[in-house]
Formats: sequence, C-alpha cells, structure tokens
Amino acid sequence: MTCVPFREALSARLDGEAGGLPSAEVDRHLAACPACAEWAEAAATVTRRARLAPAPAVPDLTVAVLAALPRELPGAAAEARSRLIGSALRLALLAVGVAQAAFAWPVLTSGAGAMSAPVHMAHESGAWNLAVAAAFLAVAAGPRLAAGALPFLATFAGLLLPVTLADLGAGHVHAERAGAHVLLLAGVVLVSAVAWRGRRRGALRALAGRRVPA
Repeated sequence: MTCVPFREALSARLDGEAGGLPSAEVDRHLAACPACAEWAEAAATVTRRARLAPAPAVPDLTVAVLAALPRELPGAAAEARSRLIGSALRLALLAVGVAQAAFAWPVLTSGAGAMSAPVHMAHESGAWNLAVAAAFLAVAAGPRLAAGALPFLATFAGLLLPVTLADLGAGHVHAERAGAHVLLLAGVVLVSAVAWRGRRRGALRALAGRRVPA
C-alpha cells in the first residue's frame, strides 16, 4: 500500500474527521515510514498556524459606543419617581397608624379619652380603633394588602363620617372627639392611594405581558 491513503487519513485526523483507516494502522505506518512522519509533523504545524492566525486589527469603538448610550435608561426617571411616591405613601400611612394606635390604646386599657361612654363601650371603641391602626400598619408594611383592607376601612369611614357630622351638629359629641376621626379619614385616603397604585401597576404589567410574544 502506498503512503497516499495514510496521509489522507492523517489530514482527516487533523481536521477532526474520520480518515477511513483505523487509527492503530495509521500509527503503525507512521512509526515505520519516516517520510510520512515528517509529512504529518509539517501538516500539523501548518494547521496549527492557520488556526492560531492573529485576528485582523479593528478600531477601538469603546469611547464612541459609550458616548452614544443614553445617560438614563428609558423609564428610569419615571420608575424612580414612582418608587419615591410609594415610599412616601407608606411612611405617611405608618405615621397615621402609629398615631391611631396611640389614640386607641388608652381608651382600650383604661377608658381614658372616652368622654362619658360606658366602660364596655369605651373598651369596644378602643379595640375597634386599635384594629384600624393595625390595618394601617399592615398595609404600610405590605402594600399588597391595601386592596383587601380597603373595603372594610372605606365602609367604616363612609358610615362614620355622616354620623359624626350629625352628632357634632346636634352637640352629641365634642369637637375634640370628632377631630380624632381625621386620622381615620387620612388613613383611608392613603390606603386608597396605595391600592390604586397597586392595581395600576398590575394592569400595566399584564398589558406588557400580553405584548410579549410567547
């Protein structure tokens, strides 16, 4: 057999392809044929140089690319503003919840501040107002709870407001006592704002999800 089939097999081996001859047979031929061994070494050198050839020089466009980038990502300013508003609402709701709890606790424990209400009515009022404070604090800690807490809080405030105004006009309640309900109204407004923002963000995310192809 001539050297041609072995050299073709060696060339295929250098290219990572099947050579058509068993590797052991090719290796035996190389060990016995100095000409093919020299040819194989030269072919390996050429192949290695071809694969390791230096890449052509390209211009450095780093400065130009960085200069073309926008200073702020699209929507980054709006997102930062939205986060700031959300944080402000939660802090305000936290303050209202703490103030509501501070108002309700003495009434619950000792009946202080309950005016002339019977003891049990004072305790009941204190417990109710403390529960409202807990709802405010819960929404401040977890804004996702706003939508669930809003029906209860809004119903309570909606019923309490006209009754309080009527009692205030008839002289059945002191202005100081009626003024304490301002905390409740402020808290309900804040919870409504948090719930509306959460619903709006959810709607925007759902709309964005529908626009992205599956």
